[in-house]
Amino acid sequence: MSIFIIAEIGINHNGDLDIAKKLIEGAHRFGADAVKFQKRTLDLVYSQELLDSPRESPWGTTQRQQKEGLEFGVAEYKEIDRYCKQLGIEWFASAWDVEAQKFLRQFDGKYNKVASAMLGNFPLLKLIAEEGKHTFISTGMHSLEHIDTVVEIFKAAKCPYELMHCVSTYPMAVADANLKCIETLRARYGCGVGYSGHETGLAVSVGAAAMGITSLERHITLDRAMYGSDQAASVELVGLEKLVKMVRAVETAMGDGVKKVSEAEAKILEKLKPTPAAMGL
Repeated sequence: MSIFIIAEIGINHNGDLDIAKKLIEGAHRFGADAVKFQKRTLDLVYSQELLDSPRESPWGTTQRQQKEGLEFGVAEYKEIDRYCKQLGIEWFASAWDVEAQKFLRQFDGKYNKVASAMLGNFPLLKLIAEEGKHTFISTGMHSLEHIDTVVEIFKAAKCPYELMHCVSTYPMAVADANLKCIETLRARYGCGVGYSGHETGLAVSVGAAAMGITSLERHITLDRAMYGSDQAASVELVGLEKLVKMVRAVETAMGDGVKKVSEAEAKILEKLKPTPAAMGL
């Protein structure tokens, strides 16, 4: 079974549906299996004090104006749903609060996603698990003991899930990737393990592919220089094309692990095997 590649649009659309559709089209064209967004109910996720605090952005001078500018509503998501169905690519979103998860139910997608920051939101986790959809669970910023508790919620609900190794820094330094945690998670939980990357470049993600991950998530953008906190740790569409090709090549190269002499090798051996003279005979 091939690695499920998720092109995370997140909030890199900057509140512009046309940008979102360009990213969806690019993700589909270059072979991603799904695109993902983020959904928040601002007054539940953030304090009034934070929302009222100053922040310069293209949408105004407060945190609320900035965050409202990045948030899609029902009309935008209906168009996203229509467009993804037209192209034939899956889409889903990570909810950051209970009401956002309830909002997403109207679209009846195949998948759910738990962001690393939401591993402590147990009402949200239980709501997601109750839906019984295959759920990708990122594990950044949390200990194995905390992940144990999260996994038990999904097991109790008999909800299919896979964990995603993740380091929640933006962008992540290559030295912090700790890809061996992929095997740690696999051994501890006996489930599929993916990788959600926030690094610059492609090498770490390709390395994760060689470690047998079941899913790969990378943020995508039209231009890494665009406004937004996630843009610098994202992959432009030309990079996504390269990444998908490299990941699929790694999958092909992994083989079945059986040591055998191929037909092509046998022909080469016939040419290169030592002569009697070379063996001193």
